[in-house]
Amino acid sequence: MDRMIFTFPGQGAQIPGMLHTLAGQIPCEGWYAKAANALGEDVLALDTSEALKTTRAVQLCILVAGVACADWLVAQGAKPDFVSGLSIGAFPAAVVSGALGFEDAVRLVSLRGELMQSAWPNGYGLSAISGITEASLVKVVGAVNTPEMPVYMANFNAADQFVIAGSVAAMDQAIALARNQYGAKAERLQVSVPSHCPLLDEPAAVFYEAVKAVPMKRPEIAYLSGSTGRVIWQGERIADDIANNMARPVLWFNAMTAAYERGARLAVEMPPGSVLTGLFSRVMEHGEAVSVQQQGLPRVLERALRLKARG
Repeated sequence: MDRMIFTFPGQGAQIPGMLHTLAGQIPCEGWYAKAANALGEDVLALDTSEALKTTRAVQLCILVAGVACADWLVAQGAKPDFVSGLSIGAFPAAVVSGALGFEDAVRLVSLRGELMQSAWPNGYGLSAISGITEASLVKVVGAVNTPEMPVYMANFNAADQFVIAGSVAAMDQAIALARNQYGAKAERLQVSVPSHCPLLDEPAAVFYEAVKAVPMKRPEIAYLSGSTGRVIWQGERIADDIANNMARPVLWFNAMTAAYERGARLAVEMPPGSVLTGLFSRVMEHGEAVSVQQQGLPRVLERALRLKARG
């Protein structure tokens, strides 16, 4: 049986006006009101260009947009068999799976963004590197990384597409080596935090205590971890996954390979992203990956309902 997975993008996918744009396409008022109630502020004030300069606003917008869009698709009869999120995307995935309450997620993500932003406020971030093997990039990173100039492997997105995290100076040096020695391509991402590496161990430990205080349930939809590439059904294990994923490497290639091997033949990426769509396409011999941001909700819903009709 062909199955469907909803994927939720990570930080860097944000687009100014994303919440306003989504509200012009589907009813979002209820979700926005719940988010405002949990935050004590207007969530629609978070998607301006100025607001999105902060990690907190970016992560909250990705959470709210992902949940609102996924909920609408489910209400139209397009319920997924799996959900999976990259980094902050794990939170809307956990909500849609049924494991985590939405307002609890909003409060947790607000704290997560603040902790991550304050840990390394300046001079750090993420860079994407492609056209290089994992073994070669590991050598490059190992040659550059020092306590004074830290840089780490962060995301394993495809066989030849990775993300590194660390200080700007260290990343620049690693990028130069990767380009000169291996002909790699690289770009800095719109992320000012060195996620998915030991530089965030301390804020992850603080955040874990907050997550432990929030009730978690067995999900109704299979929750596929982007950090381990495994399906998780236990609420306490999902809590550990979302609490610590800021400091753990992202094994996205493994996760999407696992989804495909479990029958996923339609991958639907929630707004505002499209990068995960391209990455999932690379592991699919059969099937299709689509992005709400690129294809639009009507076409995405049509594909989802067609797959559901096939049984």
